[in-house]
Amino acid sequence: MARSFTQEVEITRLGGHGDGVAETPKGLVFVPYTAPGDRVGVRLLKQVDQGVAAELLDLYQAGPDRVEPPCAHFHDCGGCALQHLSGTFQARWKQDQVRDALRRRNLDPEVVRPIATVAPGDRRRAEFVARRVGAGVLAGFNRRLSPKIVDLEMCLVLDPRLVALLPPLRDTFTGLLKPGAGLDVQATLTDTGIDMLLRGFEPDLAARERLAAFAAEAGLARLSLRRRDGEVEALLVRGTPQVTFGGVAVTLPPGAFLQASPAAERLLRDAVLAGIGDAARVADLYAGCGTFALPLSGKAAVTAVEGDAALAEALRKAAQLAGCRVTVETRDLVRRPLQGAELDRFDAVVLDPPRAGAREQAVALAASKVPRVVMVSCMPGTFARDARILVDAGYRLTEVRPVDQFVFTPHIELVGVFVRGEGDA
Repeated sequence: MARSFTQEVEITRLGGHGDGVAETPKGLVFVPYTAPGDRVGVRLLKQVDQGVAAELLDLYQAGPDRVEPPCAHFHDCGGCALQHLSGTFQARWKQDQVRDALRRRNLDPEVVRPIATVAPGDRRRAEFVARRVGAGVLAGFNRRLSPKIVDLEMCLVLDPRLVALLPPLRDTFTGLLKPGAGLDVQATLTDTGIDMLLRGFEPDLAARERLAAFAAEAGLARLSLRRRDGEVEALLVRGTPQVTFGGVAVTLPPGAFLQASPAAERLLRDAVLAGIGDAARVADLYAGCGTFALPLSGKAAVTAVEGDAALAEALRKAAQLAGCRVTVETRDLVRRPLQGAELDRFDAVVLDPPRAGAREQAVALAASKVPRVVMVSCMPGTFARDARILVDAGYRLTEVRPVDQFVFTPHIELVGVFVRGEGDA
């Protein structure tokens, strides 16, 4: 544990989590909310994996890429980390993060294309926290590395319709939560209205009536509750929460995963469709509720595999109603990856795994005869790890397209295309 004391340092670069990095005679110092070229006064706090974490106290000299943060909550809210940096710098840095991840695995960084950036205000998913404090309720996001809540009045990242939920949410739960009690609120903007899922709250009859009134007042399509036993109960359904993929409407289960931004989803979809080439038979692994499977079915026969039973069932019903060429299987791809003859019947495989990546499936693909693989990832490090497995087995990584759908944060989405053999990409 480092002793707490103050020091002046110069920031030379950003670390992988978006903190500024100062190189000192005693090692690296990580300072949030700083930019390359900044000279700052800091308080050293504690030892971390590669150096010492510090708190920003004073800015003595601003680096060339520092800008005035546009949101009044920046520095307090834990949602954003990069608002103090110019958009040009953020795009360049994120693109470099992808290239650096490839270099660390001895993969060619020149395949990385220019990053596509989504405009702020397009996020359609939010996970708010709310807690009764004193006579009222705080609702918003947690502070950086803290359970304390920033009571949001604005958010430049979210669709404004989600931010507008916070005042009626505070009013409603002021009368329902006991002092110190809290809950989690997941809100998703769908094509047919807002779908909301509550967790950590067990309402009595009177509370249920108040929540129904809140849902009507806020214009929710559906309000659901995840109970302590894990089951989901619909408290009020005023409409059917749906999203459209490839012209097909999918009815969402409560808490369904979607790409965070509709604009980013379109960019990713177009990259995936281009990446499969003229494949006639495609496997879509980690298919969710059809983000890629349904658009892919317009040009290929698709086998969609998803581990979440509710998401798989939503995709299955939508495909059946629309008469799409989509077959759906519910399957845990970590424990039971597709392999051997299961894979060899496909002309292309698309996979969109979680942040942990798809090591097991990559190993199976490496042993397969599949001509093309298109991988979507939200974690450059695990993408590069899995890419190395494929390249070692004879695939060529022909391009990587980064998409910045998590603006003002260090997170990056990307699409990588792999082709087996020496043919044209």
